[in-house]
Amino acid sequence: MKKMSWVISIILIMVIIFTGCTAGTGTTTPATLTTTTGETTVPSEQEGNIAYELEKLLESVYTKVNQSVVNIQVSIPASSFNTEGGGLGSGFIWDTQGHIVTNNHVIEDASRITVTFYDGATVEANLVGTDVDSDLAVIKVDMNDMNANGLQLQPVEISDSTQLKVGQIAIAIGNPFGLQGTMTVGFISGLGRLITANDNTIGPSYRIPDIIQTDAAVNPGNSGGVLLDRTGKLIGVTNSIATSTGTNAGVGFAIPSAIVQQVIPALIESSHYDHPYLGISLISLTPDLSKAMDLPSTQRGALVETVTADSPADKAGLQGSEDQVTINGQQIGIGGDIIIAFNGQTVKSSDDLITYLARSGAVGETAILTVLRDGKQTELQVTLGVRPSS
Repeated sequence: MKKMSWVISIILIMVIIFTGCTAGTGTTTPATLTTTTGETTVPSEQEGNIAYELEKLLESVYTKVNQSVVNIQVSIPASSFNTEGGGLGSGFIWDTQGHIVTNNHVIEDASRITVTFYDGATVEANLVGTDVDSDLAVIKVDMNDMNANGLQLQPVEISDSTQLKVGQIAIAIGNPFGLQGTMTVGFISGLGRLITANDNTIGPSYRIPDIIQTDAAVNPGNSGGVLLDRTGKLIGVTNSIATSTGTNAGVGFAIPSAIVQQVIPALIESSHYDHPYLGISLISLTPDLSKAMDLPSTQRGALVETVTADSPADKAGLQGSEDQVTINGQQIGIGGDIIIAFNGQTVKSSDDLITYLARSGAVGETAILTVLRDGKQTELQVTLGVRPSS
């Protein structure tokens, strides 16, 4: 509640400043108006009131989307170390065939999944497919159950997350702490973040790129819910929070719709998603690294540290670092290829390459990598492979 009040207060302050000034005159607009007959009138709540218009906008988004967001309850079977447990999360309707999207970590290891809709109707759901590396999953409800409860499925509309800007309004709807149908409002506070897909993974661990950061309040139970733009379209799936207390600290994260639109159709069709794979480890080039490699301090790119044997990158001839240098007390490999472009898109850091690969890479396709090798620019063709499972 404090978080929401803070956000609305900031907006109202901006509204007051904006509506209290007349451009070019230096005068202020009075709260009351005096007519030619000397009568004093007060404008109605609706007339020219930006705060009122904001409220109506948020109300319309909630009315439109809340019926598409669901509460997910899971039962987790007993192990030798504990008794049967359960968990709560959120999800949203993907299509009219009964498919519902949520986070993988919400339904992971579940022996039973039940879904509660906005009107309180509760039905069981079956798992369709999961992808650990994007922390996304699809479950499905039986349409006979939908019809029996008189429910019509209204899918969430999808927006293009690649067009987002920091400062735009972000609206989260989900079930924090099991409180169904909760809406919070804030802004997009950061873009292009990377987070670890699954901290409990045994084996290779990967990061989810292009993550949206928001200050809209996100808490336990919001996982798998929606992050919306001001038109009520999906820009991301709420995933996690940065906190030292386990509750909201002003930094929440959402998986961008650009990744959701790639992964979910594959999960529905084949129960899994094949991520494109190069087979390299990278580090962003820094001025110190550039100096150690006799390059201009302004040189940007992704330095290849290691190349996995027999990987697509290895077959394409990419070269890893062979020499070592100590920078700020750390041993760092130098001398490898520096990737400066992926299919013509400028690569300024390792994060850029990971993002481009996730957004536009596809297994089996040939990608063009522009690299600096021994100070000279060259192009390599690499056929993208399938990322090993986590």
